[in-house]
Amino acid sequence: MAEPGAHVPVRRTPHTSVRKVLADSFRLFDPRKQVRYPVMFSVYVLFLFLVVLTLFPGAFPDLARTYNPNYFLWVTLVLFFTLWFSNIATSIAEAQGRARADALREIRSGIRARQIMPDGSDRWVSSDLLHVGDTVEIRASEPVPMDGDVIHGVALIDESMMTGESEPVTRESGGDKTSVLGGTRVLQGTAQVRVTAVRGQSFLDRMIHLVEGQGREPTPNELALLVLLSALTIALFTVVITFIFLADVTGIVSVDLATIVALFVCLMPTTIGALLPAIGISGINRTARANVIAKSGKAVEAAGDLDVLILDKTGTITVGNRLAVQFVEAPGVPPPELLEAALLSSSLDDTPEGRSIVRLAARRNAPTRRLEPGQYKVLPFSVERPMSGIVLADGTEVYKGAIKTMETYGALLPPELRTAASEASRQGMTPLVISSNRRAVGLVILKDVVKPGIRDRLRELKTMGIRTIMCTGDNRLTAAAIARESGVDEFVAEAKPETKLTLVEREKGKGRLVAMSGDGTNDAPALARADVGLAMNSGTGAAKEAGNMVDLDNDPTKLIEVVSIGKQLLITRGALTTFSITNDVAKYFAIIPAIFIASGATSLPGIAVMNVLGLANPQLAVLSALLFNGLIIPILIPLALVGVPFRPRSAIDLLRRNLVFYGFGGLVSAFVGIKLLYTLLAWLSTQPIYHTLGVAVAHFLPLGGI
Repeated sequence: MAEPGAHVPVRRTPHTSVRKVLADSFRLFDPRKQVRYPVMFSVYVLFLFLVVLTLFPGAFPDLARTYNPNYFLWVTLVLFFTLWFSNIATSIAEAQGRARADALREIRSGIRARQIMPDGSDRWVSSDLLHVGDTVEIRASEPVPMDGDVIHGVALIDESMMTGESEPVTRESGGDKTSVLGGTRVLQGTAQVRVTAVRGQSFLDRMIHLVEGQGREPTPNELALLVLLSALTIALFTVVITFIFLADVTGIVSVDLATIVALFVCLMPTTIGALLPAIGISGINRTARANVIAKSGKAVEAAGDLDVLILDKTGTITVGNRLAVQFVEAPGVPPPELLEAALLSSSLDDTPEGRSIVRLAARRNAPTRRLEPGQYKVLPFSVERPMSGIVLADGTEVYKGAIKTMETYGALLPPELRTAASEASRQGMTPLVISSNRRAVGLVILKDVVKPGIRDRLRELKTMGIRTIMCTGDNRLTAAAIARESGVDEFVAEAKPETKLTLVEREKGKGRLVAMSGDGTNDAPALARADVGLAMNSGTGAAKEAGNMVDLDNDPTKLIEVVSIGKQLLITRGALTTFSITNDVAKYFAIIPAIFIASGATSLPGIAVMNVLGLANPQLAVLSALLFNGLIIPILIPLALVGVPFRPRSAIDLLRRNLVFYGFGGLVSAFVGIKLLYTLLAWLSTQPIYHTLGVAVAHFLPLGGI
C-alpha cells in the first residue's frame, strides 16, 4: 500500500476562465509583447501617436487647421479595439493550453517516492529530491514519482490521467516497454524504476511547458510570413508618405493626420497580423488534444510539409498478429475432421494466432469434444520443438506447425497440400500443417491482416502528394503482399534495425521532408534524424528523447493524423492571409476615392469610377473601413482557433479553393461590410446623441469643432 498521505492524482476537466482571458488581453498591451509581431506593433505605435494628438492638440499648432476632436477620438477608439481584439485572439489560444497545463500540473503535486538505497534499504522522500540514476520502488495503488525505466519486475500502469485512455498498460524490464511516466499510477505488481529525469525536466514538465505555450518561438513558415507582412507594411508606409507628399505639393486634396493613420492601418494586412499568434498556438493545442505532445511548433508545421512517410508494417499497417483466414483439407480428409483437429490443436493455445484458429473453426461449425482435467497433456510451442498441440488420454496426438517441422515430426504433405502451401507463401501468408497421429490432415492459412481503413488513409496521403514507404523485417513475398493490399507506394523488406536510419538519410539526401514513428532504442537515431519523429509513449526513454513528438496513445497510425493537423495549420494560415490581403484591396477602393471626391478633386475625373461603393463623406468612409478592419478580427477568431476544415486535396486544388473561397470572399465581404457600416454611421450622424457626444468631446479638447 502507498505511504499514508501519498498523493493519488485525480484528473480534472480543463476549463478556460473568461475573466482570465480578458485580464491577459490587457496585459498583452505591454510593448515588449507587441514588438514580436511587426504589423500589430505598427498599429500599436500609431494608436499611441493618435492618443497624444487627441489629448494634447495644443502642442501641435499646425494641427488646428484640420483637427476634428470627435473624428480623432473615434479613430483612436477604433484602433484601440483593433489591438484589443487581436490580444483576445491570442489570449483565448493561450488559455486553452493553460487550462490543460493546470490539469497536468495537479497530477504531480505532493507525490512521494520509496527510494531504494545502495545498501538495499528504502526510505520515503519527496519526488522533488530524486536525481537521475536513483532507484525507486513502485507498488500497487502508488503513484509513479518520476520518469524512469523499469529495471526489475513488472507493473500494470494506469496512464489515463495523462492520455485519457482507460485501458491500463504493462511495463516490464527488458525490451522496449520499459518507460514509465511520473504522475501515473500503479494498479498491480511491483517494479523497481531507475529515474531518468528530475523535477523541471520530466516528461510531464515538458508537457506543461509546451501546452502552456511558454516562450513559444515562431516557426520557420511563420517567420517567413512575418517577413512578408513586414515588407508589405514598409511598402505601404512608403506609399502613404508619397500620397501625403503629392497631396501637399499639388494641393489636390487636404488630408488630416487621423485619416492618414487610418489609411495606413486599413491598407496593412492587419487581419492576418492580428490572428497569426493564435493560429500558431492553436496548432499546438490541436496536436495536444489528439494526445500527441509536440516538442515545438516547428514539428507540427513540418508535418504539414511532409514529402515522405516511413511506416512500420506490424502494428501500424497491419493489426500486428497473424490471424487464421482459411482451412485447406488434405485429399480424402472430410472438412469436419480437419476442423476438429484444428480446434483440438489450438483450444488451449492462448496466443493470438491460436485464438484466431479457434474462432475460425467455431464459425465453420467444428465438432467439439469435452476435455476433462487430467485427460490430456498440452505441448506448447518452444524453440527446441517449434510446434504446438495436445496429446489426449487415448494416445491421440494433434499438432500444428511449420511445414519443415511437421515433416521432420513425420507428418508428410501430399502434393496437393504442398502446392496450396506454396501458393499461400507466394501471396505473403503463412501456412501451418495440422496433423493427427503423424498424418497431415490439412493446412490452416495465417495472414497478417491489414488494419481496417488503412488503405483509404494511405490514399488520402497520396492525394496530398505524400509518398509512403513500409519498412518491415518480413521476407520480400510477405512484404509485397501487404504492400499491395494496403496501397503503400514502396516497401523495404528484411529490414535490419539500422535500415530505418539509412532510409531516412536517403530520402533527406534527395531534399525531402521525412516522417517516421518508432518506440525502441534502435529507432532513436532515425527518429532524431527525421523531420518529424513520432515516438510512442510506451517506448524507451531514448526513443522519446530522440523524437520531436510523443504519442500518448501509442498508436503508430497517429502519424497520419499528425500530418492532417500540420496541413490544417498551414492551410489556415494561408487562407486567412489570402482573406486579409483581398480585404485590404476593398478598403483601398472605399477610402481613396472618397477622400478625393469629397475634396472636390475635379482635376482627377477618373477617380469617380473607383468609388464603386458611392461613399460621399470621407470621414465616415474612413471610419467605416477602419471599423470593418477591427470587427473582422473577432469574427475570424473561431476559424483561427479551430482551423480551416481540411480535406485531402492536391496543392493546386488547395490553391484554387483558397483563391476562390477566401480571396473572392474577402473582397466581397469587405465591400458589403463597409457599405453597411457607412450606412449605419450616416444614420447615426443625424441622431441627437452623436451631436451631444461631439459637444462633449469639443469641451474637453477645445481646439476643434464637430
